[in-house]
Amino acid sequence: MVKFTKQFEGQLVPEWKDAFVDYSQLKKDLKKIHLLTNKVEKKQTETSFIKTIKSSLGKLSIFGNKERESSRAIKVHTKLASSGSNSDVYETELLEKIADDTDAAKEFFVCLDTQLNKVNQFYKTKEKEFLERGECMKKQMEILIELKDAFKQKQANGESTQESKEDDSISCTISCEEDSVRSRTDQMQLQESCLDDLENNGVGALETPRSEESIKINSEDSKLRTVSGRVFNCQGKNLKIKIPLTNPSRTFSAISYLIKEDLINQSSSKKCGPDGVNKLRISKKKLSHAEKMIKGALTELYKGLNYLKTYRSLNMLAFMNILKKFDKVTGKQILPIYLKVVESSYFNSSDKVINLSDEVEEWFIKHFAGENRRKAMKYLKPHHRKESHSVTFFIGLFTGCFVALLAGYIIVAHLTGMYRKHSENTFYMETAYPVLSMFGLLFLHLFLYGCNIFMWRKARINYSFIFELGSKNELKFRDVFLICTASMSVIVGVMFVHLLLLAKGYSLRQVQVIPGLLLLVFFLILICPLNIFYKSSRYRLITVIRNIVFSPLYKVVMLDFFMADQLCSQVPMLRNLEYIACYYITGSYATQDYGYCMRVKYYRDLAYAVSFLPYYWRAMQCARRWFDEGEMSHLVNLGKYVSAMLAAGTKVAYEKERSTGWLCLVVAMSSIATVYQLYWDFVKDWGLLQHNSNNPWLRNQLMLRQKYIYYFSMVLNLVLRLAWLQTVLHSSFEHVDYRVTGLFLAALEVIRRGHWNFYRLENEHLNNAGKFRAVKTVPLPFREVDEED
Repeated sequence: MVKFTKQFEGQLVPEWKDAFVDYSQLKKDLKKIHLLTNKVEKKQTETSFIKTIKSSLGKLSIFGNKERESSRAIKVHTKLASSGSNSDVYETELLEKIADDTDAAKEFFVCLDTQLNKVNQFYKTKEKEFLERGECMKKQMEILIELKDAFKQKQANGESTQESKEDDSISCTISCEEDSVRSRTDQMQLQESCLDDLENNGVGALETPRSEESIKINSEDSKLRTVSGRVFNCQGKNLKIKIPLTNPSRTFSAISYLIKEDLINQSSSKKCGPDGVNKLRISKKKLSHAEKMIKGALTELYKGLNYLKTYRSLNMLAFMNILKKFDKVTGKQILPIYLKVVESSYFNSSDKVINLSDEVEEWFIKHFAGENRRKAMKYLKPHHRKESHSVTFFIGLFTGCFVALLAGYIIVAHLTGMYRKHSENTFYMETAYPVLSMFGLLFLHLFLYGCNIFMWRKARINYSFIFELGSKNELKFRDVFLICTASMSVIVGVMFVHLLLLAKGYSLRQVQVIPGLLLLVFFLILICPLNIFYKSSRYRLITVIRNIVFSPLYKVVMLDFFMADQLCSQVPMLRNLEYIACYYITGSYATQDYGYCMRVKYYRDLAYAVSFLPYYWRAMQCARRWFDEGEMSHLVNLGKYVSAMLAAGTKVAYEKERSTGWLCLVVAMSSIATVYQLYWDFVKDWGLLQHNSNNPWLRNQLMLRQKYIYYFSMVLNLVLRLAWLQTVLHSSFEHVDYRVTGLFLAALEVIRRGHWNFYRLENEHLNNAGKFRAVKTVPLPFREVDEED
């Protein structure tokens, strides 16, 4: 049976954590009462027989009714808040001695009243916010339905022109007289409006990177200007089309759209009709974009309403449980009295959120799911996949295969001497070994991620919420382990066969194709469009990698910068990938010239870039977050990655020249970067080393009970951060190739990152360090504006 405290902490919305009932504080106050009551009970060992008889008779008699007796214990007063917010404030008055320490009981009820007032105020604020969104969505739906009906009516009438054949559109009218009068004014205001649009859309609309074209509409007959300065009327309503510059593709489409619109408007201004009225067209494509925006906004609104309903039910359970505990400790019957007050309070009695949630369901089912409720619920309330026993079975099967194949591979490698320092078969370490080590580092990282998911679940950390993962994108830890074991079984099996063929003396030109084919197969599986091998998760990974590569151009969310941090620990894997790509693309595998890529200048220069890239991407993400949020801490974090870039660059230079000057520079830059990174790990990412915290040099809230684990983790992180000393010491195992030593050190860095991940997500769950939002604000296509605008 899961304790309510863990259940409560696991289900609460992290962004709203401070607005929930402070259940832990109420338990502490109740514990004080319990300790004082136990002390008094030990002193009073003698009991009065007469009092016992009187109390039992009082329970049986009509005059000794429990409710009447308990009703005299407390009285909850309802007052109006002095702030003028029309919200009720509750204050509890003790009418009799409830506990042996009256002050402790008063302190408990003061805290209880404070929590109830806080919950009511927050719920009322959020309810008002969501109701306003719901009212706005209602207007958006009406406008969308009207425009869609206009398209249907046009198709029913059989209207067709050369333009409509190319792109369906609604005809709009534009007044040429209005344009001629305001042409000069529009030209002056055009530059200002464009700058405002870029600022507003570049920052405000970037809150939702998936936003589409924005169309402003006014139900009255007010005149609006487009980005190119035109005023037009469509179906009795005035429209303005804007394209938010939220990502690179949207930027290019915005530029092309503006050019096209200007050309249309210039040609239309020369061909005014006899009534001084001209025609423009709104394409069906723009309307479909507006429909997608409204669909996304409805989904977010429904998700927010569900969060608010969860907030309501969890707080109600918290009040009920703490009152039960209070009655159990004091022996009084306070639960029925105070629970009536809680049930009649605003957050529990208001049904506006439930009604709005039902309305949103009806809108979505009717207009976006073709009256199919099951289809609509897949979008609005996606269900998690059920865990299957077959997954566990295949994990065990592939684990056994992997262990057996790895043992065979190690035996054959030992017999052939492939991994020895002065082996004759150096071509194997130059060609096939980078493929094996690259996959090994990659799937070791994935395996540790599965372990993190398992630990997050045990610690009740809602990682899927923090990463904004849907049920389709979310991978359970069993799924991750299945992917790791299956993939590594295939990789080790293929490499085992490859090594056997080399040992038996097969043609090198044919055998060397095998590692390249293995890499190609995994790449094709990654981009496979068929709904197999966790398609939604694969495509989500591709999307995140795209956002990282073009990080300054996309808004940075939690999953993006978390994944970019993982890449910072995979620099050796990226360098192996660089070498393998060069080896097979240039055809060196056919000529057996495995040293070609090391001799070419552009490859050596590319080694610098690969060492820089993960840190550069992460630095650009920090710059983008500073631009979006305006917090200086992101610039300080950017400095950390710049120092890491300099340290990585000096290491690459030292590997080539091996001079004393470069060695001193490596030690200096790496030391600065290490101190910088350790400070950020402990203080910012993990939230530790707080000298004023309740837990010495940790933080106030901890998910793990054993505090020594945090101290040990800090020491372990320090030791693993010092792995760069290998560059200076050049220590190696006896008779073992230096590449094997390098793989071992790279694996230590991957382990350090997996260890770092747990505490990073713990701090995010407890303190919302990334300041993410529970419900995204999706820009809407149709917006009411005043005539002056």
